[in-house]
Amino acid sequence: MAMTTISDIINPQVMADMISAKIENKIVVTPFAKVDDSLVGVPGDTITVPQYAYIGDAEFVGEGETAETSTLTATSTTVTIKKAMKAVELTDEVVLAGYGNPVGEANTQIAKAIASKVDSDAMDALLTGTLSYESENTINYNDIIDAVDIFEEELNSEKVMFVHPKQMTQLRKSELFISADKYTGETVLYGEVGMIANIRIVMSKKVKLNEEGTHYINPIIKLQEKGDEDDAPALTIYLKRDTNVETQRNTLSRTTAVSADKFYTVALSNASKVVLASFLKEEA
Repeated sequence: MAMTTISDIINPQVMADMISAKIENKIVVTPFAKVDDSLVGVPGDTITVPQYAYIGDAEFVGEGETAETSTLTATSTTVTIKKAMKAVELTDEVVLAGYGNPVGEANTQIAKAIASKVDSDAMDALLTGTLSYESENTINYNDIIDAVDIFEEELNSEKVMFVHPKQMTQLRKSELFISADKYTGETVLYGEVGMIANIRIVMSKKVKLNEEGTHYINPIIKLQEKGDEDDAPALTIYLKRDTNVETQRNTLSRTTAVSADKFYTVALSNASKVVLASFLKEEA
């Protein structure tokens, strides 16, 4: 009779696939970010991220005339690959008893921990944006419109705005807020709860207060348009190595340590696609 062993139940290859899938489902801030895996297998852990300035509109040039040239300029920032890691230890008693599916719970908890870290880094990257709008009111439709107008768009584009759960009361009370359950179409982003001013609203506790603790800083991000692949997205995740799971057996204590890591960094790759809207925190 074949016997099920701990190594059968705790299989790092199977767990890696499961944890990777769970991470993708749990991230809130980063679904719209571009994932750049060009660093996989390449030496080095530091990246220079360019941010190009617009060269200006085209100009009329007469027949036989020479067009003036424009200089392509860019600023840059340097980011370093980091390792996000989480580990749990399972006893044989817990695994074999199987109460509450401890291996599945370990997968979920590890995925949640790594996803939360990626989201935190993504929010930190967004907060380095240079376009901003400050309101002395709590979050509201008119100020959101003023913040969006900083983009100076000629054509409306898809956008997402991250708000803290404590700000949702003000939004839901607005007659102009459309709850996601009233959409004619489907939600686009994980965590999307509705729309206001044609902006998709996603709740996240990663939204931070300013240093004084008086205002929430709500990033508004222009999403990548179809057919616009050459235009840099607001955020880029530079992936050095995707989710890797390893196990280590301790025979004396009959326990198995399960650890997972992800080598990556997140950078603001197009500052023109992010406006940091600051709204007054509602007094408790």
